[in-house]
Amino acid sequence: MSKSIVKKAIHATAFLNEPIECNKSFSRGIKITFGGMNILFISGTASINKKGKTYYAEDFLAQTKRTFDNISALLSSEGARWADIVQTRCYLKNIERDYAMFNAHRNRFYKKQKLCPFPASVCISANLCRPELLVEIEAIAVIKAQKRKSKIPIHLSQPNPA
Repeated sequence: MSKSIVKKAIHATAFLNEPIECNKSFSRGIKITFGGMNILFISGTASINKKGKTYYAEDFLAQTKRTFDNISALLSSEGARWADIVQTRCYLKNIERDYAMFNAHRNRFYKKQKLCPFPASVCISANLCRPELLVEIEAIAVIKAQKRKSKIPIHLSQPNPA
């Protein structure tokens, strides 16, 4: 067994642009491989498209759904799924107004994914990188390095706008 650590960027270009295309200095995610395991660090992900444009600027629930879809695409690109997520960090622009709606949607989504147990999580009130963004989520997933080689099909909650 190799003791080396391998680091690789995660991409899902059919759903999300590469941040550098918009002069942003981060990766959509990083996969760390060591000891037969992959750890996926999904960067803060929001309601954006493959051109880097914000979707659903005034609609909190639609932004939340698109954010979950974008994370699903990033996970799938590495052969992972929501059941592999061990932790999320959720950032809401207006936590007082939106937390109940966010939590209700997240509970429905997790139950639909048949997650047991749910990931560890925290929800934080935050100013996000764009004024029109209302929700952003980071995630950490763990899978065996050889566990899944093929991509897992993605079932979007909404159509994938261009």
